[in-house]
Amino acid sequence: MLYRRAASAFLIVGLLAISSTLASAGQPRALLELFTSQGCSSCPPADKLLGELAADPSLVAVSMPIDYWDYLGWKDTLASPAHSARQRGYARMRGDRQVYTPQIVVNGATHVLGSDRAAIERAIVQTDSNSMIMSVPVLLSVGASALNVKLLAGKQNSTGEVWLCPLARAVKVAIGRGENGGRTITYHNVVRNWLRLGEWSGNNLAWSIPLSEITADESDEALILVQQGQRDRPGLVLGAAYAPIARQTNVSGATAPGDQ
Repeated sequence: MLYRRAASAFLIVGLLAISSTLASAGQPRALLELFTSQGCSSCPPADKLLGELAADPSLVAVSMPIDYWDYLGWKDTLASPAHSARQRGYARMRGDRQVYTPQIVVNGATHVLGSDRAAIERAIVQTDSNSMIMSVPVLLSVGASALNVKLLAGKQNSTGEVWLCPLARAVKVAIGRGENGGRTITYHNVVRNWLRLGEWSGNNLAWSIPLSEITADESDEALILVQQGQRDRPGLVLGAAYAPIARQTNVSGATAPGDQ
């Protein structure tokens, strides 16, 4: 389904435990961003494939539900205008005006059909030839109450923005109307929010983010992204990693405020 506006690397993986332990670190081969919609009849095969790709520890694969197909009879329950804007921003940066679903953007550099596994792998190999991509090691550790983030000095001379994206690992949606009406589809690693941590300019940096700020909106994973450009004009992905996080509860065992 098309929409047009105006027309290797290495991966270090640690173990998640009750106490603060290394959860994931280093560079995967690629960040894969699937722009998808519950109202797109072509998207379910791509949504399924993303779930398979997300199981590969050498990849960071996330879903970015968009909202521009909501008029087709079903309003996407996971969509964000920010995702639609990000997809258009990528098209502006590439200069090709290609905005469609299902579309996977690979390492912020190129795009392919989201249901084409072979094309995705070719794009990963192609982008790996750029030494800037995935050149910034991202180290994550998860403690009892905080996500600890460390960025190590990269080998390349570059700058970028640092973003934290809470993710919902698996969201099952029963679609009532529209092109996928009557189907129940599971969406994987759904981006639920964007939190800007700061700028990276080539030096070591560190943050500690309370888990209570991450686990709203049913989020149970955290993505850290280092990327050239700005949010509305995203560029090459310099580094990325994600880690599972535990949803926070109060001492009585009830769900913490904000998690309702």
